[in-house]
Amino acid sequence: MSTPIPARIAALRDAMAKHGVAACIVPTADPHLSEYLPAHWQARQWLSGFDGSAGTLVVTATEAGVWTDSRYFSQAEQQLAGTGVALMKQRVSHAPEHLTWLQQHLHQGDVIAVAGDSVSVAAQRQIERQLGGVGIKLRVDLDLPGVIWNDRPALPNAPVVEHPAMFAGTPRADKFDKLRTALRKQHATHHLVSSLDDIAWLTNLRGSDVECNPVFLAHLLIETEGSATLFVDRTKLNDKLVAALANDGVQIANYATVGDVLNELNASHTLLFDPGRVVSVILAKVGAKAKFLEGANPSTAFKANKSKDELAHIREVMRRDGAALARAFRRLEERLTAGMTQTELDVDSLLREERSAQPNYVGESFSTIAGYMENGALPHYRATQESHNTLQRHGLLLIDSGGQYLGGTTDITRVLALGPTTAEQRRDATLVMKGMIALSRARFPKGASGPQLDALARAPLWASGMDYGHGTGHGVGYFLNVHEGPQSIRPPVNGGALVPLEPGMITSIEPGLYKPARHGIRHENLAVVVEADQTEFGEFYAFETLTLCPFDRRALEPGLLNPEERAWLDDYHAHVRAALSPLLEDADLAWLEKHCAPL
Repeated sequence: MSTPIPARIAALRDAMAKHGVAACIVPTADPHLSEYLPAHWQARQWLSGFDGSAGTLVVTATEAGVWTDSRYFSQAEQQLAGTGVALMKQRVSHAPEHLTWLQQHLHQGDVIAVAGDSVSVAAQRQIERQLGGVGIKLRVDLDLPGVIWNDRPALPNAPVVEHPAMFAGTPRADKFDKLRTALRKQHATHHLVSSLDDIAWLTNLRGSDVECNPVFLAHLLIETEGSATLFVDRTKLNDKLVAALANDGVQIANYATVGDVLNELNASHTLLFDPGRVVSVILAKVGAKAKFLEGANPSTAFKANKSKDELAHIREVMRRDGAALARAFRRLEERLTAGMTQTELDVDSLLREERSAQPNYVGESFSTIAGYMENGALPHYRATQESHNTLQRHGLLLIDSGGQYLGGTTDITRVLALGPTTAEQRRDATLVMKGMIALSRARFPKGASGPQLDALARAPLWASGMDYGHGTGHGVGYFLNVHEGPQSIRPPVNGGALVPLEPGMITSIEPGLYKPARHGIRHENLAVVVEADQTEFGEFYAFETLTLCPFDRRALEPGLLNPEERAWLDDYHAHVRAALSPLLEDADLAWLEKHCAPL
């Protein structure tokens, strides 16, 4: 029988008291600082019961709270009810962030604990800077959740496989050569990479240690003038793969020995590492005399700028994914018209079934969000057997889904009108569409970053006194994580990265609007940055939309669209029809033609 949340919090408090700890911080993190975690490192979820992908739990002797952002406010309120753990809202003007809250509630000489394998070097410094100044001490050598988590899941042990060369494109030896060129320019002798997507991309390997993310647990140490060492569970790799890696200058070492090897670095060595992507407990093991060089992983930028080969595969994947969506949406519409009972769970099953029939499909890129009516107002909602809506022949259904294919990763959101809709619903969906079109049509100068473009998508909502709490766009990996940096499109106050958008970068464009207990709207396409033109003022870029799936025009109010917006939507639908028609026939083709007809 599962231990109730209050009992788990009580056990943690007992452990804190035993070790003289006044507060325990439990981030959403693992030793690789991943966004999505293997079950082994889901301590925050296990302790609090809140399973959103972002949040920080803080526990003191008398209080406990989870800090999370606006995407999860409603979900957290529901999941934390009755647990004794409070919802603490992040990025809300009247509410303190968790470190400020700790400043207000602790005293000089108090000790805070956070597991050193779940806090980045940068985060540790921030804690010490903000709390050390008022005499509060930090310990990173205590994993207190681990002490009390008796039935903690084991580390994942899924096989590691080669990403087929026809899809991987650039050989890993060439990727390492490019990386070493960058390291020489920075005068680094060694480079430590702990982020799983960077490791998978550099090595042209994939795994399934993290749900929906084709990565594997590993660290990677690259010598600028030597070999590279992949620290990974050797049992995950077959002998043929180990030999192929050795042939490319990559040797295998035990996952747990990365600290031992780092300890051997000496005064003649300079280690490049990203303080935001390496945990403190690992960096602490580096040889005492070694020199440090801090900076972003060069591979993060390399990976973000998709090659011509990668983009060619992605465009084909978009066609296949679009055809699967057309079939799924047609079948859903047909079932509802026939009076069949359909739930949000059935939507998930339909999408999985149709995507699974596509060539080179591997799995979902994230858990499908199918939210009917009020559930659509939860940006990261997930239907379960215990809690889901039955679809009715009216109102709006928000569907956010994606697939992992050998040739790329997809992420798309559509809002379907299941029957009659209200004027408010259509107006809201159209205002969000106006923002999507504005950003999709944007021209911007070389050097522009996401935060500079974010307002284009929000302006139509702002004009009506409305807004949304999440970012407008995130990078997307190539058969890798559906959320990828370094670029993003979001306000700078919400952590928007001032990374210039460059040709080859893929980003989502996904404005939204959420009215609790009523409905949610989000339109999402993926787009790639492309060169637009050269003028007397310099070079300009634009977005090329990659996603191929019609929007449900029944959810829109066409009269609110201006001629340029109507033309963009008609042109997009004509492009979708031309791209998908060869892959569809009979009822599916008829559905496509109906939904791609001009306004």
